[in-house]
Amino acid sequence: MLDARLLKLPVASHHHRHEHHQIVIGVRGEADLSVDGTGSHLDTWKACLVPTDARHDYCGDNQNHVLVINLDPYVPALNTPAHGDYERFAPLFERPRTLDMDSRLQGLVQFVAGEFDRAPDNDSMKRHLAASILHCMAERLNDHRVVSANRNAIRPDTIRRYVMENLHRKISVQDLAGVACLSVSRFHEMFRDVTGVTPHQFLLQTRLDQATQLLVSSSLSVSEVSYRTGFSSQSALTNALRKYKGTTPTKLRVGESAA
Repeated sequence: MLDARLLKLPVASHHHRHEHHQIVIGVRGEADLSVDGTGSHLDTWKACLVPTDARHDYCGDNQNHVLVINLDPYVPALNTPAHGDYERFAPLFERPRTLDMDSRLQGLVQFVAGEFDRAPDNDSMKRHLAASILHCMAERLNDHRVVSANRNAIRPDTIRRYVMENLHRKISVQDLAGVACLSVSRFHEMFRDVTGVTPHQFLLQTRLDQATQLLVSSSLSVSEVSYRTGFSSQSALTNALRKYKGTTPTKLRVGESAA
């Protein structure tokens, strides 16, 4: 079963539950839903996914219209792991959730709503258009899950441990991406999202922090410190300290002696 219709939600709050999954999408105005206690405010950029048998309270303003898509939870694509589309569609109804729609999906919803108004008796067309929305939502949810999984793969502590263990040698972004089992481009993007800095900035900051610590707390020569922290020469370390920390090895050691 897959059917869809345009509805106007009542201004006074109502509630019910049903034995099918449901997608409620804002088309005009605003509405409020609470699904098993989880609140959702719908406007023309949001959709609410309601799993089967979940109690939901709902109401809307005087201008509200929503597109409601009902789905049988026992169709193979939603209920049979061996089905080719199961991995794509089953996550939609794992729990109540609100989806933010991007401009393309929002445009599709508005187009579909217009076609429903234009041909209200064409049930076959309505099912096909509703299925298109369903597929697009599933694709976006799966994309979001992939991004989240990649973000989980970026563990700054693991990257930092690798950097510290190899600080004395040249470390490339490709090396760090290998630690996270990601491509270089994906690693760069995900690392910056998680840490707020690029891999290069992270690596340089780690080298400078460690060099500063060694200069202040040990009697190692500046040349030895530069080697241990991966700088190509004593002058490279000095220039980096001056540029990024506003100091030099001599000033750091003088400051420590004065303390």
